[in-house]
Amino acid sequence: MIDLSFLKVLDRFSLIVNKHLTSNYVGERRTAFLGRGLVFRDYSTYAPGEDYRMIDWKVYARTDRLMIKKHEEERNLTVHIIADFSASMNFGDPVKKSDYTAMLGIGFAYLAMKNNERFVMSTFAEKLELFKPKKGRKQLAAIVDYLNEKKAKGVTNFEESLGRYKKMIGSRSLVIIVSDFLYDVNEIKSALLRFKNHDVRLIQVLDKSEKELDVEGEVKLKDSESGTMLRTYISPYLKKKYLNLLEVHNAMIRHACLETNAHFYSYATDTPLFDAFYEIVAKT
Repeated sequence: MIDLSFLKVLDRFSLIVNKHLTSNYVGERRTAFLGRGLVFRDYSTYAPGEDYRMIDWKVYARTDRLMIKKHEEERNLTVHIIADFSASMNFGDPVKKSDYTAMLGIGFAYLAMKNNERFVMSTFAEKLELFKPKKGRKQLAAIVDYLNEKKAKGVTNFEESLGRYKKMIGSRSLVIIVSDFLYDVNEIKSALLRFKNHDVRLIQVLDKSEKELDVEGEVKLKDSESGTMLRTYISPYLKKKYLNLLEVHNAMIRHACLETNAHFYSYATDTPLFDAFYEIVAKT
C-alpha cells in the first residue's frame, strides 16, 4: 500500500503551491484570452468585420457609439501526470522507483485537487493506460486505488506512448512525466517536441545505487526489462566512467528541455518528497 502521510506535509505549502499552479503554469485562473465567455471585462469600439451581435445597443442609445463587450473566457488548467511503470521502475531498496513515482504522481494530483483543477494520472510501459481528466476527491481516490494495484513490468515504449498521449490533450496543460529516463536522448527530445506548446516537467527517479553506483567488486547485473544477465567487475575507474556517462546523459536531457521550454529534475528515491515538491513547485 502506498503511504499517503506525505500529503499532510503538502498542506503546509498550500498557499504557495496554489499560487504557482495558477500563476506560473497558466497565468490567472480567468485568463486574458478574450472571447465570448461569462465574465465581462471591458468595452471596445466596434470595427467592421466584428460580430455585430456583440454590440451593446444600450450603450449606443446613450452615447451614439457602437461598442462591443469583451469577455474573459474561463480556462482551467488540466494537470496530466504520465508515469513510467515499465520493469526498470520495479527496482530499488528500500523504496522502489515505481513507489516513489506513484507518490509523486499522487502528490501532484492532490495539489491539483486542492486548486479545484482537473487532473489525471496515466501510466505507460509496453502500452499506454489512459484515463480521463476529472476534478475532485473521487478522482484522487481512483488514482490511489489504481496505483495500489499497479505493478511495474514490461519493456518501455516511451516515444510511441507519449505520442499517443499527446493526441488526447486539447488546451494548454501542465504535463508531468515521471520516469528514470534511461532512454536514448533523441527519443526524449522527440517526445518533448510533441508537447512544446504545453508546460512540461520531466522528473527523473533513480535508486540511490543507480545515482551513485555505491557498489564495487564482482557483481552480477540483470536488465529488468530484457532479463539479460551480465557478470562484471566494478572498479573505481568503471564507477567514475559510469557516473560521468550518467552526468552527460542528464546534461543532454536538460539541453533538450531548454530547447523546448521544458524543465528537468532528478531525484534518488531517498530524497524526501517534501524537498522534491518544494523544488519543482515552490521554487519554479
